[in-house]
Amino acid sequence: MKNFKFLAIIIVLLSALFISSCDGLMTEGNYKYFDSKLRGTWVSNDPGRYSGSLKITSDTITIDGYGEDWASIVGDDSQRPFKDIPKRKPLKGYSEDGKIFIGYGEAAQDGIPYIYTEGGSYSQMYKLLEFTFGGRKEILEFQRDY
Repeated sequence: MKNFKFLAIIIVLLSALFISSCDGLMTEGNYKYFDSKLRGTWVSNDPGRYSGSLKITSDTITIDGYGEDWASIVGDDSQRPFKDIPKRKPLKGYSEDGKIFIGYGEAAQDGIPYIYTEGGSYSQMYKLLEFTFGGRKEILEFQRDY
């Protein structure tokens, strides 16, 4: 009987640890993922004031670039893409209904709207991801791995 109580306590503690480690991006026990067409590396289509890249896997997104230092040089920080989200760190996320949800800050609840476009011929195929930040469009192009 003593071993049963000990085992029950261990199970309760492990369950509590598992539940507390979930980051809120699960719904009803099912994980959500990034749409397969979004997976890969995306780079700034028109590097200018702000430039950066996104690397999207099935369930993480890593943002690189778009640093705070650019805002002090070129102006309006409200237009800096992904300004309040940590950089160079894979973050849990998923896509749904034209929005990217990232497990950090406002992006976790509200999502970041995007427009996905693809076109061209087989040999000249292009894919674009378009976001709007502070009234400024940020267009990223899918980077092919050759």
